[in-house]
Amino acid sequence: MSDFRCLRRVLLAALFGLLTGTVSAADLRIGVLAWLDASEAEIQWAPFVAALQAQLPQHRLIARHMDLGQMSEAIGRGELDFVVTNPGHYVALEARHGITRIATQVSVSERNPAHVVGSAVVVLAGRQELQTLQDLKGRSLAAVSPDAFGGYQIVWAELKRLGVDPEAGDVEPKFTGFPMFRVLETVAAGQADAGVVRACLLEQLERQGSVPAGRFRVLSAQASADDCRISSARYPGWAFAATRTTPPELSREVLFALLSLPPDSDGQSWSVPADYHPVHQMLRELEIGPYAFLRETAWESLARRYWPGVAILFGLLIVWLLYTVRVEHLVHRRTRELSSALQERERLELRVRTHQQQMDHLSRLSILGELAGTLAHELNQPLAAIGNYARSLIRRQARGNLSPEAVHQAAEEIAQESERAAGILAGIRSFARKRAHVRESCQPVALVREAVALFAGILPQVPALQLDDRLPADAGAVRVDPRQIQQVLLNLLKNACDAQRDAGIEAPIVIALSAVDGRCRIEVIDRGPGLGPEQQAQLFEAFFTTKPEGLGLGLSICKTIVEAHGGTLEAVPNQPGPGLSFRFSLSWQDNPVISPDSAP
Repeated sequence: MSDFRCLRRVLLAALFGLLTGTVSAADLRIGVLAWLDASEAEIQWAPFVAALQAQLPQHRLIARHMDLGQMSEAIGRGELDFVVTNPGHYVALEARHGITRIATQVSVSERNPAHVVGSAVVVLAGRQELQTLQDLKGRSLAAVSPDAFGGYQIVWAELKRLGVDPEAGDVEPKFTGFPMFRVLETVAAGQADAGVVRACLLEQLERQGSVPAGRFRVLSAQASADDCRISSARYPGWAFAATRTTPPELSREVLFALLSLPPDSDGQSWSVPADYHPVHQMLRELEIGPYAFLRETAWESLARRYWPGVAILFGLLIVWLLYTVRVEHLVHRRTRELSSALQERERLELRVRTHQQQMDHLSRLSILGELAGTLAHELNQPLAAIGNYARSLIRRQARGNLSPEAVHQAAEEIAQESERAAGILAGIRSFARKRAHVRESCQPVALVREAVALFAGILPQVPALQLDDRLPADAGAVRVDPRQIQQVLLNLLKNACDAQRDAGIEAPIVIALSAVDGRCRIEVIDRGPGLGPEQQAQLFEAFFTTKPEGLGLGLSICKTIVEAHGGTLEAVPNQPGPGLSFRFSLSWQDNPVISPDSAP
């Protein structure tokens, strides 16, 4: 450095020393950010302090040059009335300590206070492969400090907007510390590919001769109003701000003094406060300063801070997923097993129903077999009558005394007897036919009458059958399989008839119908000898019979049929005796009982 420059620094320092004496009641304590170093800051800001002191003779100005941390601590202790700092630092102090800007620094060439501070990214002039900021990807970048607004943060934001993020490793930052001249020295020594300096510093050093003109070149250079080459957007100038404890009257007094100051030797002056919203937006994008909490709430930060809990939660999630997959597998396997079991059950039920139908059919055939001996005699009567009438017609025709009246009478008798025989055969054929179970709506009295008629038609010398209808007039209908109920009634009537015939008893068999407990009860009452307790206990067991020629299946099948209709079949000794009463009940159609064997 030249002797003249050293002498100038000493004189300015002495002047500043005269201005910073002992603190008095009228002292104005001003904190100034030292962005180079303390001695350089004293020299740089001494003319400004002297000019402001001239505008405020009633006060004594005390300027303190400090770094970022020192200024924040001094404001917190209440040791400062005003601060002069860069835009980024002002926004941080505004959020932390509530300081208020009263003026913004501007230059003569750029009178807009919102476009003052910028940054330049410089490289050696011979590095032709570096032309734009995007070319810095994969390169090293020298800067003063990560907290330097114009010395790093502005360029950091520009690079991030271009998709080149230093935090992601796209650029390797190398921080040199103050003064900012070290950045240029680092680039000149080849220790970094590029460096960040505040706007106009390169041109200032070239004018002073500290840096040879043309040695450095600015990347993505933009022309500015003050002929400085910059690489970024411009932001509001330095802020002159009052602390929270500064009286408003004193702030107004200082503001008037600032606005009255003429431009300094570098063309800098003070204007009304600028809008610092662009600074807020930039700090928000970088998630630093007052917006550092955004970084703390990011997923990566939360993962780093709470990684043990996250690991445990992730492990539990994995265990839960494995457990869910296993449960799902077991459920599917169990579902397949249950489906297979249900299909097998359905096959067995179908087989049982098929066998039951076959047993019912065999039971009906068994009844017909037992009645077959008398069936021929019963059919012989109408056939003999038909033969007699036919021969009578032949004889009368031979004698020549066949009259039309006789022919008509014989024809009617023959038709009646043939219809009687056909009716007997039709009832037997319908009864014996093998078919699927079908539930129908039937009147109980009609159902019993049909069974009695069929029984009387196929059994000769049948005892008297007495129908005792005690049902109310509005009893309604039952929904049953008529052929199955007919089969039950024929079995019970046949058993009653055999019991009375074997005992030599001639008494009517009573078929009683009544309404009991909301159901239709049907009873077949005989006057036979009855059964002993042991025989009655085994009465409805399969293959148990008291008849030498019996199979022992009739009553067992009848019990199954009645239970399939939702009822019960029981045998009760007559009171007073002798004989047994076989009774079963059926549900009314309006109050159905659904059974496993019921069919629609």
